[in-house]
Amino acid sequence: MANNKKLTIRTAAKPALVISRPAFSAERLVYVAVANKPLKYPHGRSCIAYIGTTKSGASRIAASAAARAKDLLALHGVTSLSFHIVTCASRQRVKSWHKLETGLILSFRHMYGTVPRCNIKGKNQKWKDELEYFTRSRLEAVLKKYEG
Repeated sequence: MANNKKLTIRTAAKPALVISRPAFSAERLVYVAVANKPLKYPHGRSCIAYIGTTKSGASRIAASAAARAKDLLALHGVTSLSFHIVTCASRQRVKSWHKLETGLILSFRHMYGTVPRCNIKGKNQKWKDELEYFTRSRLEAVLKKYEG
């Protein structure tokens, strides 16, 4: 005999993913994954969990959100992630978005003692010519904006 009890339907109060216009304003950009609570690092706490780059715009950010969410949401107390976009002006024959990503990761490592929790890139990386394009104080100011 079949069970005639109806199934319960639940809806989430908050959206699972929100995409805004800045994600489509530039194809080549850097994005920062920010947790809802500060994560522990050797030299302090920061909400930044990942710094990444893309040359395919918002679709890559959504794919990264899906891929990283499982590991990040498993951390104690982390219930939500937000992805923020950081861009810079372009320059001929310079992949400026790569320079910006590297500069942010190296600045993060300098400030907090290690790269963001989900980053692999940058653990053994050295400064090259990133400081010719960006000031260290501006890179640090961008990171402090998402400090929590």
